Amino acid sequence: MSTDNKITVLAVSSYEKGHDFMREAKAQGCRVILLTSKSLEDADWPRESIDEIFYIVDKNKEWNMQDVIYGVSYLARTENIDRIVALDDFDVERAASLREHLRIGGMGDTTARYFRDKLAMRMRAQEMGIPVPEFLHVLNHKKISQFADKVPFPYMIKPRLLAGSYGLKKVNDKREMWERINQLGDEQSFFLMERFIPGSIYHVDTIISEREIVFGLASKYGTPPFEVAHQGRVFTSQTLDSNSDEAKEVLELNTKVIKALGLLRGVSHSEFIRAEEGKLYFLETSARVGGANLSSLVEAASGINLWREWAKIEILKGEKPYKLPKVNNDFAAIITSLSKQEWPNLDAYNDPEVVWRLKKGYHAGLIIKSSKKERVEELVEQYTKRFYDDFFTTAKMGERPSN
Repeated sequence: MSTDNKITVLAVSSYEKGHDFMREAKAQGCRVILLTSKSLEDADWPRESIDEIFYIVDKNKEWNMQDVIYGVSYLARTENIDRIVALDDFDVERAASLREHLRIGGMGDTTARYFRDKLAMRMRAQEMGIPVPEFLHVLNHKKISQFADKVPFPYMIKPRLLAGSYGLKKVNDKREMWERINQLGDEQSFFLMERFIPGSIYHVDTIISEREIVFGLASKYGTPPFEVAHQGRVFTSQTLDSNSDEAKEVLELNTKVIKALGLLRGVSHSEFIRAEEGKLYFLETSARVGGANLSSLVEAASGINLWREWAKIEILKGEKPYKLPKVNNDFAAIITSLSKQEWPNLDAYNDPEVVWRLKKGYHAGLIIKSSKKERVEELVEQYTKRFYDDFFTTAKMGERPSN
């Protein structure tokens, strides 16, 4: 640790997020340094909680890792860096490479692949007996043909390293499959192919301390995120009753995934699907706080701020015991949509259960909370219909996110 006994945290983020992580780290007495994209120089960072900011010249959020290693190594001549934390999915590998290079404790390259590379996490899960949809690396064309002969269509062709629904393509037959694969050209090996399973999709947001899961909340999406992103839908997610058999099964499979992939400490956002015949499958996971404002959903239902608890765990680093704050057992749901108005007026959504409103241009969104599950379900149904009438619009999905 630093000579003045103050822990120095280097936060790495190519997107504007993690404000509460940095606020908590500062409140815990840490020196906080942010490494971010030059294009975010004017972003609304919590500057009162950041001691120094260093910028990496970026092109479409892409960083030259050699420049990053040179820059952080130069910084380390005068800064005794104790923790390196990736605040966004795209930065997990960057932070791991920096830890490996500087020999700083935390997640290294191998474990990082399990939480970033969709192929690596599926292979590891399968090795550990965790059910996953049939999949194949888009690599050897003979094996691809054999896969297509025995595994029923449709398939999802997915990028191994992009986040969320970006870059996904659904193909319905061999012709569409080969069209997509040929379209990828030299990028083929950076993709995997997976049997598309219709069903209900769940997510579990988890806090891990020294390999033990200390908090996990299961939720269920309304419309699957792929449909929201590619076909245009209102996005919803609703927390489950933690005492229900449905939630218990999802949480149990999530525990198996986290242990199989070897996350030592931090947070995780994992997704699962229940096929129409009832079987539950693992889809993917990540070593980060979930996007799409899902951390606000978790906080509404449980009172737990994932960003702040993650900061506490990173600072403690197993040297002292972590204690989870009191967890509330309310029910909550989030409803968001692209909006045809730049700043949509949500004043008419004035039920007392509304506890949060999204403040983002051309987006409408809110979170509702109640001690009664039925009341949340009622409002989700009502509000979703109203969102389609009041705000809903669509935009073309790109290959990768722009913010």
